[in-house]
Amino acid sequence: MDIITLLSIVVSSALVYSAPLVFTALGGTFSERSGIVNVGLEGIMVMGAFSSVVFNLTFGESLGGSTPWLGLLVGGLTGVIFSLIHALATVNFRADHIISGTVINMLAPSLAIFLTRVLYENHGQTAMIQYGFGKTTIPVLSKIPFIGPIFFTGTSLPAYLSIVVAVIAYIVLFKTTFGLRLRSVGEHPQAADTLGINVYGMRYAGVLISGLLGGIGGAIVAQSISLNFSITTIAGQGFIAMAAMIFGKWNPIGAMGAALFFGLAQSLSVIGSYIPIIQDIPSVWLEIAPYLLTIIVLVLFIGNSEGPAANGTTYVKSK
Repeated sequence: MDIITLLSIVVSSALVYSAPLVFTALGGTFSERSGIVNVGLEGIMVMGAFSSVVFNLTFGESLGGSTPWLGLLVGGLTGVIFSLIHALATVNFRADHIISGTVINMLAPSLAIFLTRVLYENHGQTAMIQYGFGKTTIPVLSKIPFIGPIFFTGTSLPAYLSIVVAVIAYIVLFKTTFGLRLRSVGEHPQAADTLGINVYGMRYAGVLISGLLGGIGGAIVAQSISLNFSITTIAGQGFIAMAAMIFGKWNPIGAMGAALFFGLAQSLSVIGSYIPIIQDIPSVWLEIAPYLLTIIVLVLFIGNSEGPAANGTTYVKSK
């Protein structure tokens, strides 16, 4: 196998597994920049995956190739609705952020499997979808010598969409008035309030955006990797996305880079047999590698990473 073919396999596989992590890590960044810790990203991904597959199976025949893209919107909207629970609990009812997010993570899989059994004749998982995200060759760019075959031939369009969204997220957070207000609420809500910024409204916005992006992340997993929904469709990827967010220091570009790294680690269990250096490593070690890396990254970097100053705190508007 020549070097270009090998790199093409590695890059294309890494991009497939990175895309949902990038979207979800970006969602977590928006939530925590507003001061709300959202450990419920795992549950939000579960609901996004479930709703996108149900939509795909229901409307795939009539919508054809556009089905998975519309499935992303359905997954995102479902994530928004589910994240509203977290926003209501933490902002209005002043619940502990970690407890609220944990409840979402416990509720989502149970609810999704219950609804799956109701909708699909008591089966614990759905049928395989017919219209998923396949690999795409991008015209013109794929013809670039060396780079084209590696990055733009047989690649994942959702992955490149996630990179574009990461750049947009960076611009929104650091170059717009909305981003400045969102960050100010996460750093010093009292000061932001005295300047006339609606702290509750901005925190709701941060959490709902995290729900949108997390739901899209779950929909990508279901429509590009598992191609159905079951209890194991989202297996810790929400927590890996949180680790990417922390590793990226709550910066969209940093979170994207970390998510790409974790996506590569996840893909090794699939493509490891093609890579000479690691092909003799038992597959079980490659399968647990992403989770080991997540723990290692959190141990090494969480003490050195400083999130928004008011992250995880409850704000009570003074009279």
